[in-house]
Amino acid sequence: MFSGSIVAIVTPFDGDKVDVPALRKMVDWHIAQGTQGIVPCGTTGESATFSHDEQHQVIGEVVQQVAGRVPVIAGAGSNSTREAVSLAKAAERLGANGILTITPYYNKPNPEGLFQHFKAVRENTALPLVLYNVPGRTGVNMLPETTARVWALGNIAAIKEASGSCEQVHDAVVQGIRVLSGDDAMTLPFMALGAAGVISVVANFAPRLMRNLTDACASGDFAKARALQVVVAELTRVAFSDTNPIPAKAAVHALGFCRDEFRLPIVPMVTAKREVLLAALRKHGVLAAAKQ
Repeated sequence: MFSGSIVAIVTPFDGDKVDVPALRKMVDWHIAQGTQGIVPCGTTGESATFSHDEQHQVIGEVVQQVAGRVPVIAGAGSNSTREAVSLAKAAERLGANGILTITPYYNKPNPEGLFQHFKAVRENTALPLVLYNVPGRTGVNMLPETTARVWALGNIAAIKEASGSCEQVHDAVVQGIRVLSGDDAMTLPFMALGAAGVISVVANFAPRLMRNLTDACASGDFAKARALQVVVAELTRVAFSDTNPIPAKAAVHALGFCRDEFRLPIVPMVTAKREVLLAALRKHGVLAAAKQ
């Protein structure tokens, strides 16, 4: 089962091409820092700007570099069911351990449409699915009743819940649905309600911190978790001070792992916001930790 601190990894670019050596170096660093799973080709990885060949390349490179040390949950979602099925099949061929599959964005399907979408993906891959509910990005909120219908299909590993709703997480957990937080700031409250971990943006630049937080929550040491959450909350604020993944990649660049390069329409941080980000990284020892 996928649990603990799982990173939604940024994709490094070099001249608009995937920087494979940088990606492989980042994978090794994450594993050394205690990250318990890697999600390539998520929102944070700028997958919306990838060709299918690039998506296959990134998943394949991550799978090869991980070499079985932690699970690889490949981002393979789409607002087209046919395309989501195709991407899921490709991720399975490439050796991923699971698939992160988002609710269809822009289309705004009703509950039956959501169920039929995920049913089609479920029927076309043997890999466990992590459903991804992020209403702020997609314009549609998958309610626990719909999640329960999909869960009953079998081989659903979890739902990445980024609705921000503790009530919604509670309703899922009491129905026996495994939840992963999709919001760093909600990791502690969601895990207190029974979530199994987080798929994290902050883990891109503070992986040991996120591992320590999820370990503390999992062990029931909520005094320690609250102290760690203070730091996570501050880093989350700067990590989302601009459109994700702009600040996360700027932080990874500051750590020396990748170029500060994006795919349009995503652009680099303005200087003022970058200085606030770097100040937070220095304050909490993130820059020094990267050298360890």
